[in-house]
Amino acid sequence: MKNQITLLAVMVTLLLSCSQKKKSAQLSEQNPVNYQVKIDSFLKQLETNQKFMGSVSLTKNGKQVYSRVIGASDLENDVKANSDTKYRVGSITKMFTATLIFKAMEENKLSLDETMDNYFPAIENANKITVGNLLNHRSGIPSFTKDETFFDYRTEHKSREDMLKIVTDYKSKFEPASRNEYSNSNYFLLSQILEKIYDLPYQDLLQEKITMPLVLENTYSGGKISINNNESYSYSFSDKWTEFPETNLSVALGSGSIVSNPSDLNKFMEALFTEKIITKESLELMTTMKDNLGMGIYPFSYKDKKGFGHGGHIDAFHSISIYFPQEKLAVAITSNAINYNINNLLMDVLKCYYNEPVELPVFESIEITSSELEKYVGVYTGKGPGKFKITLKDNTLYSQLNDGPNDPLVYKGNHTFTNEEVGANFIFEPQKNQLGLEQSGVADIYMFTKQ
Repeated sequence: MKNQITLLAVMVTLLLSCSQKKKSAQLSEQNPVNYQVKIDSFLKQLETNQKFMGSVSLTKNGKQVYSRVIGASDLENDVKANSDTKYRVGSITKMFTATLIFKAMEENKLSLDETMDNYFPAIENANKITVGNLLNHRSGIPSFTKDETFFDYRTEHKSREDMLKIVTDYKSKFEPASRNEYSNSNYFLLSQILEKIYDLPYQDLLQEKITMPLVLENTYSGGKISINNNESYSYSFSDKWTEFPETNLSVALGSGSIVSNPSDLNKFMEALFTEKIITKESLELMTTMKDNLGMGIYPFSYKDKKGFGHGGHIDAFHSISIYFPQEKLAVAITSNAINYNINNLLMDVLKCYYNEPVELPVFESIEITSSELEKYVGVYTGKGPGKFKITLKDNTLYSQLNDGPNDPLVYKGNHTFTNEEVGANFIFEPQKNQLGLEQSGVADIYMFTKQ
């Protein structure tokens, strides 16, 4: 699930991918230190400052050229993570689901233009919504993760019938194909189409069509987290790492249910882009962009290098998987604890790999008194998925979106605070009783008003 299972995560994933300000001495481009040492140094800095636990892998021409694992899979029992540790990868699942759909089309089991009335006639506009509309988020069906009731049931088991009823009861947000809006509901429905046409559970299809042929031994549609199976718990940061309650993956089937690790993700991406899973024609359809979105995949660029991939966020897990076809380079990051923007982390890893100047982050905050912080406390509402509750504890400001977690904010001066985990800037205007949520480098600021 995109990037997310808290509404804050959903909102930031959809609206924000901002960079957090950093400062310090640069590693010179002329420095003879190789990229492995650079990446190690950068990750060590994050680890030392309790900013990251997880795994990073780079693959070039099908060969792993870098791998590093940091932190624990189970902090309470001091279980260290290793290269085979598995992480929930959230919406990266959508690339696998889309690939299965294209496999089904190649086997003449369905088509992009087939409408939903063949499968789910009770859904509003079912006779207009196509398989293609589900793939590129142009269905008009609301995302169940944006529904406030989602937080009431996300940790509970839901049958496929339960989830289908939830999705079916939604009213359409717009005419199908008229625009796009990211919706996890689309990919749940795609998982159900796959199960109908193959008469097999999604997890079995994934194994039969993708993971077994590619020998992805650490990738599957998950269930309850099992440390005995070398799976990882996830942690959010509030003074210390705190275990995050796990989503029951029955509610994330096809949209965010897959468990994997970076080396497997890189193998999958390389196989996908070298036409070992689907044909060249299918891959071209999958990567054809409309409104900056393909079918289960997004474009990605690093300077003049063009790539494709997806991010993921579920519970406190964050992940990202990118492939650069021209460079034949795959990069994947999976994290079970991050208090730093994962998009920034990816860019920094790429800078290290290409031996470019990299700023080692220095995590400093500006001093501010508790009495000064009091003026920001309150509940702020605005357009969007909910309301922010700003609270104060131990001279630290916290933000909470609806019933999500309390995230600490770091003061940067001039009424501005940063959520360093997701890279979001909170800009307060006390005299106007307003709060702005900002993406660095983007003109739009999403405004909220204090109640």
